[in-house]
Amino acid sequence: MTMRAMKRQRDNLEGVPSDSKWARRISVEDDDSGESDCSAPSPSLWLVDEATDPLLRNGAYHHLETVPKAETIRRRRRLLGPNCPVFFADNPLKIVRGHMQYLYQENGTAVLDCINNVCHVGHCHPDVVLAGQRQMGALNTNSRYLHDAVLDYADDLLTTFPSKLTRMFFVNSGTEANELALWLARVYTKQEDVIALKGGYHGHSKLLIEVGSHKHDQPGGGGPGAFCHVVPSPDVYRGQFKDKDTAGVQYAGTVKDVIDELQQKGKGICAFLAESVPSCGGQIIPPRGYFENVYKHVRDVGGVCIADEVQVGFGRVGSHFWGFEVQGVVPDIVTIGKPMGNGHPVAAVVTTEKIAQAFASRGVSYFNTYGGNPVSATIAQAVLDVIRRENLQEHAHKLGKYLLGELRKLKEKHQLIGDVRGVGLMVGIELVTDRETLEPARKEASAVVSEMKSRNILLSVEGPLENVLKFKPPMCFSEENADLLVSSLDEVLSEFEGK
Repeated sequence: MTMRAMKRQRDNLEGVPSDSKWARRISVEDDDSGESDCSAPSPSLWLVDEATDPLLRNGAYHHLETVPKAETIRRRRRLLGPNCPVFFADNPLKIVRGHMQYLYQENGTAVLDCINNVCHVGHCHPDVVLAGQRQMGALNTNSRYLHDAVLDYADDLLTTFPSKLTRMFFVNSGTEANELALWLARVYTKQEDVIALKGGYHGHSKLLIEVGSHKHDQPGGGGPGAFCHVVPSPDVYRGQFKDKDTAGVQYAGTVKDVIDELQQKGKGICAFLAESVPSCGGQIIPPRGYFENVYKHVRDVGGVCIADEVQVGFGRVGSHFWGFEVQGVVPDIVTIGKPMGNGHPVAAVVTTEKIAQAFASRGVSYFNTYGGNPVSATIAQAVLDVIRRENLQEHAHKLGKYLLGELRKLKEKHQLIGDVRGVGLMVGIELVTDRETLEPARKEASAVVSEMKSRNILLSVEGPLENVLKFKPPMCFSEENADLLVSSLDEVLSEFEGK
């Protein structure tokens, strides 16, 4: 990307003057090569006023764009739960529109979204929006009526899974999916105890908070449930085992230790539950052989293996469609959600015939009023179609390799970067104040995120030590976007180091 094009991209992200009344077009110019600067917002997106935008004139999003942000903050504090957080709490963003990898604030300022793995194929992707609009105008109803949309989608999506995974249960969220997955596992194994990873996150229900240490380790989180046994995350950077050639077997051994201890007490194992690529735990890339050995240990005593793909599935890892495929394993149960509907609430559990039949044989029917309803199924199909048609999995693979390479160059330049790791468009940058002791740079990570936000680039912090910069953008993120991200991060880190 030329310096001129990069500067223009920065200028575009500075947004629209507040006195424009949404009337200025965000332009897309040609760079020196004569090629379109695809990193800039779409030329079809106009910021308009009531005279030219019928939706605004008719009040479709009038209240979103005219209420001052300060008033929105006051109303949120008064009306919503006091422990419902927002991003950038000191100065939260008010977002009123979205387009692909860009979000727009109430004053017209465009921001580059590097963290929204929910809007998988891009904010308000026109094909997904149109599919939802058309189906919503025809029918949306209880999932216990017959409708072909959910069957067509299930038929299509199951072709992306290993052949033994043949049954689907539709729900509305990742939390529901993981709750149902554990229910299936408990019915099938007739056991209760679950093994989960340190730093894991699987949802917000009471059961899943007891399983997920990302939540239950927080003040007031209550700790793990009596049935939950937490094992170390397979972290080869700051964990106990760092040799990538042996760490997979060694970390899997910690699971075997828990199983042996439970068996000595006369207990069995219900399930091992883990994200295929631990996300909230710090964008951890498990070492080779980890899941293969864990799955063997668990299955040897009759337990089942659950892969949580809610954040990492649908081609994000680049080399494969599902995260578990990276390690060459086949789970017994898979949970999916977030990117499945590109922001629309739809999720699912995928499992084997044997587990599904065991669940049915207990004599209690299962239904979900809106899980897999016609609108949700139609939107999910549109997302899957876009992933294929726009080659987004291949794009994630190529762009992810490029971005990792550029970020590793930054690591050579900036001592604050302790580790760069990732697969596809799922990348973590771990910041440390000392590369020998691995002292976490928590304050610095927070400051970097804040400074990048001031440059209209959105990052966030994850990991148990809150020192890992998270990068999980919409899959339409471009190489030009990546260049801007890296150059801006370089400038911010240089400023910190110069103080």
